[in-house]
Amino acid sequence: MGQKTSPIGFRTGITLPWQSTWFAPKANYGEFLVEDERIRHHVDVRFNRQPPFAAVSKTEIARTRNEVKVTLFTARPGMVIGPRGSEVDKLRGELEELIDRKVSVNVVEVKEPALNAQLVAENIAQQLQKRGSYRRAMKQACETSMNAGAKGVKVICSGRLGGAEIARTETQKLGSIPLQTLDANVDYGYATARTTYGAIGVKAWVYKGKFGEEITPKPRARKGQRPRRGGKPGGPGKPAGGK
Repeated sequence: MGQKTSPIGFRTGITLPWQSTWFAPKANYGEFLVEDERIRHHVDVRFNRQPPFAAVSKTEIARTRNEVKVTLFTARPGMVIGPRGSEVDKLRGELEELIDRKVSVNVVEVKEPALNAQLVAENIAQQLQKRGSYRRAMKQACETSMNAGAKGVKVICSGRLGGAEIARTETQKLGSIPLQTLDANVDYGYATARTTYGAIGVKAWVYKGKFGEEITPKPRARKGQRPRRGGKPGGPGKPAGGK
């Protein structure tokens, strides 16, 4: 007991699909593995570490005999696709040059970024890099995820928080996070905030309920619009006639 493990790796092959799906003979296995890592690193640097900051949360790779299919999951598909698909074409050319194989790129939109643990962690890390308050960033991220329909959120920040002389760990938690239940759909993500006083690690867990139980996103109130009270004039809300 007490041995930590990644919730993604813990469930992969049981309730979660693999992020790389291909078969290779023993002679090519290492080569394909290195290619996958190169592709993921290139996509991360290209879209997450420099403008336009397209919030790519996951890169799935599938190989056929002839080509490599790369699927990008992003909260801002317009940034990845570009005007008339120019960015996707550019990325395809870069990946083909990188691994010397035929590549096809597909873009999938992440509907609710607040329920994606990787994007939650990246968001907090970006705020820390801009010298934001770590307590406020963590609390805000947890509340946003819960409002989006999550059943539990946990965020851990480790490092020289607030520029302190000694490194420490701070935790923020809302709702429940059943880490050992394989039936529980727990998403996990981590990011690094590289600040002037050192690197701060951010880990995020988002519990979305059991597998097969779809989350229905909560409707958001529009800005400047107050929730209605009561019913029609003369009903339980206000008496008719304005008296």
